[in-house]
This record gives sequence, C-alpha cells and structure tokens, in this order.
Amino acid sequence: MMRWMHLRFHAPLAAFGGEMIDAHGVIRNMPAQSMLTGLLANALGWTRAMRAEHQALQERIVFGVVWERGVARSRMTDYQTAQLGKNDRAWTTRGVPAGRAGGAATYAGAHQRWRDYHADLRLAAVLRLDPADADPTLDALAAALDRPARPLFIGRKSCLPSARILGGWVTEAADARTALRAVAPTSATGLLAFWPEGEGTGGASRITTVTDERNWVSGLHGGGRRICEGSISSSRDEA
Repeated sequence: MMRWMHLRFHAPLAAFGGEMIDAHGVIRNMPAQSMLTGLLANALGWTRAMRAEHQALQERIVFGVVWERGVARSRMTDYQTAQLGKNDRAWTTRGVPAGRAGGAATYAGAHQRWRDYHADLRLAAVLRLDPADADPTLDALAAALDRPARPLFIGRKSCLPSARILGGWVTEAADARTALRAVAPTSATGLLAFWPEGEGTGGASRITTVTDERNWVSGLHGGGRRICEGSISSSRDEA
C-alpha cells in the first residue's frame, strides 16, 4: 500500500493548458504533469534557474484526478484584444524584452487572442512521489502548500484557488484509481476521472497518450505518457 497526498482544486477560474494553437489557448480536462510540477516548485520557492530540480520532481510525480461535478458546463472562453505599436515590448522569461518588427500597416488592427478556462472548478487529485524517500518528500510538499513561498495559481496567474489546496491524505491505496475513489464525494457515482496507465485499469473507457510534460532544462514542452480515462464511484460510503 502507498501513501497519497489529496489535493483540492477549487477556483472561480482555472486553466489546464493543452497544446496551444496560434492565438487560441486551449485547455484539457486534467492538469498537466508540468503544471503540477510548477505549482509545487512555486510553493517551495524554487526559481526558474533550478532546472535540474524541476526535471527531477516532474519525473517522480504520479497522480490522478477526479471531477467532483460535471465538466461540460464549466468551460468558458475569454476573448482578449490589445492595440500594440511597433515600439511596444513584451517581457520574457529569458529576462530580455521581446521587440517587434514589420511595417506600419501591420499594426493597424488590434491583436486578438482567445483563452479557454474552466469556470467554478471543483476537482480532486491524488499524488505520490516515486521514489518516495528522495527530496523533496511528500511531507515537505504538504508543508509548502499550506505555507507557500509565493502565491499559488491553477494554470494561469489570474486563476487563484478559493480554498486550501491540501485536502489531507490517503494513507493506504494500492494505485491511483483506488486513491481517487477514496477522495471522491461521498456516495457519488459516474464521476469523470483520469489516472496513469498501470495505476488501476478497471473502469477505463479508453487509454490514450497525452503530451503534458516539459523539458525543464531546455524550457520546451514535450514528452508523452499513457493515461486512462473513465468513470469512478466513491468508496467512502463503503467504509
């Protein structure tokens, strides 16, 4: 049996980003492996320069998620515009402002982009580390989530949690699917859930590949893993 940390993602708005297409920032129905890595690293107070530490943490994370309410009604799209001139610059994570090129006519129209969000998010996650005895430990992550070094957000910086993220512990669960059933709302049935392949296959309606990892050394997103999608029922009423 393994020990799992229970995370609660409750927020007015949240963004589980997928592969961005042009100016359309799409979302998935589950957080990315890289997003959870960044969230935990932010709570610990790590900086972007700690690339090896980020990479090692990402490779240790094993997690699953379950929706506490329906997904379809929760999506919304934010339409954004900005009138940008040739002399306007943008800040980058490289620490060097990004300049702009092109003729005067290219700035006649407003810049447009679309950003998808989950509204009124209610989602539970279970997470363990493999290996469990390396640093940081689950207990260190739990302490950081309760007293984070910096403000935490769920996906985009405008997406602030509305409740304490640390929900407690699942002390004995053989796999992610079993742990998810232990944190699902009492007596609930037919809840949409996602968990890694090999972490419980019962109830999976499909198994697919997601590209939700990041190469923290190069700074580029890439790398895929196999996940199960299916419905689960709470095991709380079986106690």
